[in-house]
Amino acid sequence: MKALTFEQFGGPEVLHVREIADPQIQVDSVIVRMQAIGLNFADIYRRRGNYHLAGKVPYILGYEGAGIIEQVGEGVKAFAVGDRVGFADVAHANAERVLVPADRLIPLPGGISFEQAAAVLLQGLTAHYLANDSYPVKRSDEVLVHAAAGGVGQLLVQLCKSKGARVLGLTSSAEKREFALKAGADQVLLYDSDWVSDARDWSTGGSGVDVVYDSVGSTLMDSFEATRTKGAVVFYGMAGGDPPPVDPRMLMDSSKTLTGGDLWNHVTTHQDRVRRASSLFADMLAMKLRLEPPKLFPLSEGAEAHRYMESRRSIGKILLIP
Repeated sequence: MKALTFEQFGGPEVLHVREIADPQIQVDSVIVRMQAIGLNFADIYRRRGNYHLAGKVPYILGYEGAGIIEQVGEGVKAFAVGDRVGFADVAHANAERVLVPADRLIPLPGGISFEQAAAVLLQGLTAHYLANDSYPVKRSDEVLVHAAAGGVGQLLVQLCKSKGARVLGLTSSAEKREFALKAGADQVLLYDSDWVSDARDWSTGGSGVDVVYDSVGSTLMDSFEATRTKGAVVFYGMAGGDPPPVDPRMLMDSSKTLTGGDLWNHVTTHQDRVRRASSLFADMLAMKLRLEPPKLFPLSEGAEAHRYMESRRSIGKILLIP
């Protein structure tokens, strides 16, 4: 089979499609013929060597995708050959066939395409736990979403709006501002403005928002400034750099809460995965959750897809098509 591989860390130029052996079926696993593969910044970090990679060369990136089950291993009862499935955290997804543990499989309902599944699972599951677990958003809550035009950001805006919240977005450009508004944000501020003061002015009574979802990191203290007394900041990413240290005395004096967020602490069982994914799929089928059309690249053009993602020109999801 063909796979997108690399043998040394570096830029997109280290990526090459090559023929490798098909995966061998194992107990409690299936082999999926991939139809669409999600590209994420974690793939770039692993290619550069920022994230640890286990195993030997050639390395194969990719953790998210969707396809059709071709083989079923002994012990697998809930899935059969021909089933349409997706997954969000299975290694070596940048290939024509992937060995997937059965407890990682997410069944795809009719009406959800392979491309939609590969575009929504990782980012959608993240937005789902943020809005339902890290801070359970309620009707009339005032929510500030960093990077509101990003993949998680757009979905988080929509999930918060569906719960009846008022949503303020933050983006880095006027172009991205339009995408955040299209996703349903009530208002969107730019990072190069005095957004902390503007966010407080936007909030009811000027006291600050109820919760800030911060995926930037370096903005953490500003996020606290934009939050009301007894409000919350949910920190779940460092796209803009490491966050500064937080003095717990500030949290005590203001009665504010800092919560960390990591997806893999919230999808620890097969039931967790299916429940959250089913909720996302239901919202998509009911037209309550909208995705920007993904940008498609053939698997053979994986290096170009990496260049495109690193350029920050993309708005929607980037998919690799075997």
